[in-house]
Amino acid sequence: MVVHTDSMSNEASALVTPARPPVRRRSLRTLALPYLITIAVLITLNFFIPRAMPGDPISSMDDPTSSSYVGDEATRAELAGHYGLDRSLGQQYLDYLGDLARGDLGTSIRFGVPVSDLVGERLPWTLLLSLTSVAMATALGVTAGIHSGWSRGRPVDRGLLGLFLGVRNFPAFFLASIALFVFSVQLGWLPLAGATTPFAASDDPLSRLADIAHHLFLPATVMALQFAGFPYLVMRAGMVSELGSDYLVLGRAKGLSDRRLKYRYAARNALLPIVNLTGVQLGLAVSGVVIFVETVFAYPGLGRLLFEAVGFQDYPTLQGCFLVLALLVVGANFLVDVAVARLDPRTTA
Repeated sequence: MVVHTDSMSNEASALVTPARPPVRRRSLRTLALPYLITIAVLITLNFFIPRAMPGDPISSMDDPTSSSYVGDEATRAELAGHYGLDRSLGQQYLDYLGDLARGDLGTSIRFGVPVSDLVGERLPWTLLLSLTSVAMATALGVTAGIHSGWSRGRPVDRGLLGLFLGVRNFPAFFLASIALFVFSVQLGWLPLAGATTPFAASDDPLSRLADIAHHLFLPATVMALQFAGFPYLVMRAGMVSELGSDYLVLGRAKGLSDRRLKYRYAARNALLPIVNLTGVQLGLAVSGVVIFVETVFAYPGLGRLLFEAVGFQDYPTLQGCFLVLALLVVGANFLVDVAVARLDPRTTA
């Protein structure tokens, strides 16, 4: 009788060693559920926060020094009825939800045009400024972080660390004001305001792109300097954690060049957190810093429109701007979660 010991041992080991369950990736539905709840909460807050400010759009028309002054009481009452401000807060909220369900953001009290038209005009400029600045910040921060982490403790590392931390602690509006004064007022190298040259008659697409880039450079650079500190610190920490790895020691023993070890191996392994950070950066750029930068540079984006609407307590415009900015932030973070879930198996559920 022939006994096949190999097959018996394999069967025994299969019985003793439990099979590893297959890795399950989180579905899009599971990833999207928290974001849908967040959007529902944001829609409600978007209605109540503007109304928590003192006064209302109609009371702001009582001030004779205001550009929106309306002296006739009957006209103010008619305007309140036209915009639904004479109804109860609960009824206004229901009307607001109904308008949103139809895709209607309302009509601007100050400008007298649909808010969707205002947002449609300003949103591309905000996206252009935000995406450009985050791309510049990521490229600058990652590159500097690689060199700094690889040269930990050396003069180049100490210099870069002090530079990025110093610039990061400058307020955005202060840094923007200094850049505007130096490069636009004193040197005259870059435009003072706007996104394009007024009354510039040119049908050449390249000339128009060059003009847009000329106006974009300074505000995008200011925002990039503000945000470059985050990817720099994350990349530097990742590179430092990789310095003592076994694969680097083995690579050096095999005679691989420092350049190849630094970029192809250490930097590549330390790069994954930057994907998650980029979504956070984009959210911060869209929701926060862009408001100050657009105001200082008179850049025609949503941030400047929002700043102008606050002074007039223009509820529909405030709600439209807040909602679009909030959706951009939530959408960016959702896309980053999806990307990380696909790139990093450790995030699987």
